[in-house]
Amino acid sequence: MRICRFTDPSTQRPAFGAIEGSEVFRLEGDLSAGNLSLERSEPSIRLSDARLLPPVTPSKIVCVGRNYREHAAELGNPMPLEPLLFLKAPSTIVGDGDLIELPELSRRVEHEGELAVVIGRRCRRLPPDEDPLAYVLGYTCLNDVTARDLQRKDVQFTRGKSFDTFCPVGPYIVTGLDPSDLKVETRVNGQVRQSGRTSAMAFPVAHVIRYISQAMTLEPGDLIATGTPAGVGPLLDGDVCEVEVEGIGTLRNTVRARAPEPKESLTDV
Repeated sequence: MRICRFTDPSTQRPAFGAIEGSEVFRLEGDLSAGNLSLERSEPSIRLSDARLLPPVTPSKIVCVGRNYREHAAELGNPMPLEPLLFLKAPSTIVGDGDLIELPELSRRVEHEGELAVVIGRRCRRLPPDEDPLAYVLGYTCLNDVTARDLQRKDVQFTRGKSFDTFCPVGPYIVTGLDPSDLKVETRVNGQVRQSGRTSAMAFPVAHVIRYISQAMTLEPGDLIATGTPAGVGPLLDGDVCEVEVEGIGTLRNTVRARAPEPKESLTDV
């Protein structure tokens, strides 16, 4: 099933839906509230009439750093012995077709295409005999946009990862996928920059979910960004960045330099 979040034309409010061909069937409930039903309801609306929104509004975005050995090597970093976790602010979320804005504070913004996990059930301190994948609603595409110069300057990741628009996600959530060996590809202006398979992860999806759950409660709608393959590179004003994950689709965003903030003049005081 392909699950989207869209602006319902009849109510002008966000709603969840199941995409089938050129139609969208409404789904009742709210993912973040843990009561989203996967039973579709009639009538359907045309997909062309539904403005797609980011498919999730997570309480948190948990990211796994250096989960591909070649990516760690290209940045000159050692491989961690355990999953290296960091957070992106939920305010970074934008959807398919939205702009990635280049902040004035950074001179080096880079793409990081990733497979993202969407949590479907509350998940806390999973015991060894529980299957972590049973807590997954589905998977989507994610771009962990990073101000690389600020990340290096700050040492820790928060600021360099959390500018507004730095987490494009979508275009929808796909259920029923096996995440163990999916192709992840990032293109900029049609040129392939990154290409890897999730089978090359140092820490597979199930391991990552269980590991995170020992430290923090994962709520329905939360996102886990599972790491990026080698080939990260700069994003410039006017670029079109695409992240494609096998079995899901393509997340596409245009890059724009953020206009300078107007300076306050004496006449404004």
